[in-house]
Amino acid sequence: MARGKRDGLLIAGGGLAGSLAALAMARVRPEVPILLVEEGEAFGGAHLLSFFAHDVDDADQWLAEPLVAHQWPGYYLALPGRTRKLKAACAAISPQSIDRAVRETLRPDQYRLGARIVAVRENELILQGGEKIKADGAIDARGAANLSMLELGWEKFLGREYRFKRPHGLDRPILVDSSEGPHAARFTRCLPLGEDRMLIEDVQLSELSGLDADEAGKRIDAYMDRRGWARAKLEREAAGAHPLAIGGDFSAFWRVGGARVAKLGLRGGFFHPATGHALPDALAAATLLTQQQDFSGGALHDLFEDLAAMHWRKRDFYRGFNKRLFETAPAARLALFEGLNSLDPGVMARFHAGQSTLLDRRRIARL
Repeated sequence: MARGKRDGLLIAGGGLAGSLAALAMARVRPEVPILLVEEGEAFGGAHLLSFFAHDVDDADQWLAEPLVAHQWPGYYLALPGRTRKLKAACAAISPQSIDRAVRETLRPDQYRLGARIVAVRENELILQGGEKIKADGAIDARGAANLSMLELGWEKFLGREYRFKRPHGLDRPILVDSSEGPHAARFTRCLPLGEDRMLIEDVQLSELSGLDADEAGKRIDAYMDRRGWARAKLEREAAGAHPLAIGGDFSAFWRVGGARVAKLGLRGGFFHPATGHALPDALAAATLLTQQQDFSGGALHDLFEDLAAMHWRKRDFYRGFNKRLFETAPAARLALFEGLNSLDPGVMARFHAGQSTLLDRRRIARL
């Protein structure tokens, strides 16, 4: 591993945003030296990333498509008293597919695993033990850090992947199952990963990010019992939380953690306010990165701060929806939650993609 000054680009963090940025650069701009540094032993993060096909812009499909591990022609919504079966192509990218793509696409001298990052500066990484790696510029994509400048709600979840002794019979995801009770702040999500495999998540909408994993696990156990799936074998478990933006001082948020340091992913505020999903923004930012000629730290900082600020301004409507969701009384929250999931499929699709029309916004405002 070369030490000291390097030309090109340093990327701190090999989760979703950092890995996509490195993959895009390696494929489109192979002449630019890059180094992707990840503290763990694998790339891609810890969670399966599900999304609708229309969430991803056409200009970014080239980067997303090779990573897709699962695809479905539609999904179900199980609401109190009724079930909806909707046609809308959806897919999922697994951490394993990202990890495999990084290892296959990047040369061994272009990435480093198991390296504890102490600090990221404009054109430098400092590793545990004092090692410094310099380049033209650096990007901090290590995940969410200090979010205190933002007003947030949370979609927090416990996910369990099961293997069944026989086919489970679910042909497409159940994205929301709240059929067992009128609780607007909690639902179950099921993603079939094969005829005998499934990811089941207990999902909660909350003002707090902390998760009681034991209670979430008990709810999943009860759900499995009701569905007749109790004999399935648990293979892995992971918890997580998506931030849902309500308000805050976004420019102050970008100044936290070091002046003039470029940021991607959750660290840079690149996520859909109402869903917490970071994949579309990460794909678009990676594509934008490949179009740059100046990879100095200051130029990258300005590029991504401007992009993040533009997203923040354009997404005020979705933050307003979250404000209604988290600040209303329980009965009104239930009506709003059920109302959103009862809308026309096109309105729902554009909402999730952050592309709601003026007419869509008026319909959602009347819920």
